[in-house]
Amino acid sequence: MQYTLAEIGALTGAEYLQCPHPQALIDTLLFDSRQIATPSFALFFALAGPRHDGARYIPEAYRAGVRSFVLRGNFDPTPYPDANFLRVQNPLDALQSLAARHRRRFHIPVIGITGSNGKTIVKEWLFQLLQPDFETLRSPKSYNSQIGVPLSVWQLQASHQLAIFEAGISLPAEMARLEAVIQPDIGIFTNIGAAHREGFESKQAKLEEKMRLFENTALLIYCRDHEKIDAAARLWEMQKTARRICSWSRMPASGADFLLENIQHLPDGACRFQVRAQEELTTLQIPFGDEASLENAMHCIVTARNLGLPMASIQQRLQHLEPVEMRLEIKAGINGCTVINDAYNNDLSALRIALQFAGGQRQRRAFTLILSDILQSGQKDEVLYPKVASAMQEQGVTRLIGIGRAVAVLPQYLPEGFDCHFYEDTEQFLQHFGQLNFQNEMILVKGARPFAFERVAERLAQKAHKTVLEVNLGALIHNLNTYRSRLKPGTRTMAMVKASGYGSGSAEVARLLEYHKTDYLGVAYADEGIELRHAGVNLPILVLNPEPASFDPMYRYRLEPEIYSLDILRALRNYTGESRQMAIHLKLDTGMHRLGFEAADVPALLILLQSAPNLHVQTIFSHLAASDAPEHDAFTHRQAETFMQLYTQICEGLGYRPMRHLANTGGIVRFPEYHFEMVRLGVGLYGVDSSGLADKLQVVNTLKATISQIKNLKAGETVGYNRNSGVLAAPKRIATISIGYADGFLRLAGRGQYAVQVHGQAAPTIGNVCMDMTMIDVSHIPQAREGDEVIVFGTSPRVESLAQCLQTIPYEVFTNISERVKRVYWQE
Repeated sequence: MQYTLAEIGALTGAEYLQCPHPQALIDTLLFDSRQIATPSFALFFALAGPRHDGARYIPEAYRAGVRSFVLRGNFDPTPYPDANFLRVQNPLDALQSLAARHRRRFHIPVIGITGSNGKTIVKEWLFQLLQPDFETLRSPKSYNSQIGVPLSVWQLQASHQLAIFEAGISLPAEMARLEAVIQPDIGIFTNIGAAHREGFESKQAKLEEKMRLFENTALLIYCRDHEKIDAAARLWEMQKTARRICSWSRMPASGADFLLENIQHLPDGACRFQVRAQEELTTLQIPFGDEASLENAMHCIVTARNLGLPMASIQQRLQHLEPVEMRLEIKAGINGCTVINDAYNNDLSALRIALQFAGGQRQRRAFTLILSDILQSGQKDEVLYPKVASAMQEQGVTRLIGIGRAVAVLPQYLPEGFDCHFYEDTEQFLQHFGQLNFQNEMILVKGARPFAFERVAERLAQKAHKTVLEVNLGALIHNLNTYRSRLKPGTRTMAMVKASGYGSGSAEVARLLEYHKTDYLGVAYADEGIELRHAGVNLPILVLNPEPASFDPMYRYRLEPEIYSLDILRALRNYTGESRQMAIHLKLDTGMHRLGFEAADVPALLILLQSAPNLHVQTIFSHLAASDAPEHDAFTHRQAETFMQLYTQICEGLGYRPMRHLANTGGIVRFPEYHFEMVRLGVGLYGVDSSGLADKLQVVNTLKATISQIKNLKAGETVGYNRNSGVLAAPKRIATISIGYADGFLRLAGRGQYAVQVHGQAAPTIGNVCMDMTMIDVSHIPQAREGDEVIVFGTSPRVESLAQCLQTIPYEVFTNISERVKRVYWQE
């Protein structure tokens, strides 16, 4: 459905700053200039926050083809004579107001879901259960924020018969805004836990805020076993006569409408159970055995019954519930390719999100999209596929491989001669796989579930060691923004990506940091910087350990050396002569006593710099030796005082004032007075912090192995090398896992000194760690099977635990992870 710009202006109460085309049609709402879809029909909201103003990105959006904007405050539109500008007091309010007005046009059941966990899975499983009977819209992925909710609601079309939206909050007063947009008829409260607790005085305060989603809801569905939710729901029902609760429980005396009984965990990992409702007892089964899945399924069962779905239909469809993959995975592929596998869903919104993500990663390489038919979109093919073609072209897709019959119409909407290949099904594609010559390109795999695209992703993936390091890119950006929120407006950020991004892979991390507007990157050696340039990274890069032999490649690849001594400065001056211009960074030794100029060096330093005006000092910096150690705070302050004395002296000699950076990860939190013009962020990006911010950070790196074999051994037998180190005092069930000291899991972790996690339980090592394998005790984990996943470190156990066991620090654990361990990058 499209609105004219004039209609949107009236709906949002905007004033025209400049509007040469008031009848321009709008069907797409944007807020990110890096993710432009259908610019001809797009309206860009220049959202403002405490540290940014979206109006800064209007030129970028304009260059991408956007011609309609909503902004606040003063803005000069004259450089954009053909663009429309609507001015409002608050662009976010206008976005939410517009979506709320759009929502009121539809008189269909709308389900609103909130809770601490399970929102997205309940939404997706409800879609799987209800889609055969209702043309259903659900929010893309986990679009449940103040921005994501209105963007989700905006997608409502006349063809929809049901809508499912999730709502998440992190601060008081947020839920009322989301309720006004969603306007749910049916509410689901999944559970209440610790997620986002930091924004509220108490768990009760968070619960009460979440209940605001149901202010005008007629029916509320929840689990009565959550006592606080039950109490809130009963009070909610009493406040208005039109309200009704429908609950489920495991407790027969609870008075719930649906009782969960006779739970059986089956050998294949499935779960069989019975549900009693109004004296009717039904046996049901889901293909998942964990408690969270059972709870999520019960919410879906109760909701489906309230929507009139027969229990027999629910019974049949539950058995075919599919796992919800909430992440895009980036993997190394065959022949130098990068493969992005997104099997979450394949509607138009999800496709656009995946294309935008892949487009931001491809770095001028060829870009192949492998796409199946888009099923159950609610749109006719002649409406849907032109939009698909437009999204492909906007993100620079250079080749299309279509699988299915409907997708074969795409060439008529693409430029003549566009590189297209079509196959009726996945099997036919795999038979012709060798003819497609995948070489050094970005490949996005996007398919509907019936097409079994996991086979496609498997064929494209580089065959590698079973042990993997999973890198959560979303968590990394969360951590970046957590530190940014501590900075004063205008303070820049240098992200350290040395040592292959602390073991995570420097090119992938650097591209993401560039995408999210980091100002500088720091590497240890020139080779690392050159690798980033080859990967298409264009940010300024500081090289911390330059060598005279690397000056020429540094000059050619626009790398900026740290200058820490008179000798290295003389060598650089001799290389550049008077003609070559280079940016340099002066390192001062204020007490670390590693590298850097001391006070006695400053006069000679200034003479050299004055003789080489082609060497521009970009920054002056030093390193805090103990920024995360309160017992050494007096020393830290002395370092800062020394730094400022030397900085002032150098600036007087230079005649200009370079940027300063002194605060490292620990210093960002503990010494805001020393943020200056820029800060350096290192291991904190990966969720490791000892300065008091750890509880607000997310785990980025998760090291996983698999169980290769399981043996049942008798008492007295031995495990591993040097038999006396692994003698069994009792019969044991021993698993061999696919990680050893050649992968970075060092021998100090053996002999029971460390425990990995299997099926959520600790499994201690037994015997010595081998080069490629380690043995663990799974006697107490009967469900452990060969091929099962093993968590070496991640959310639990954490890398700090392994570091303590290895008598080292998390930095060393990360950087010890060997190159043969496959890196898998993913993002929700």
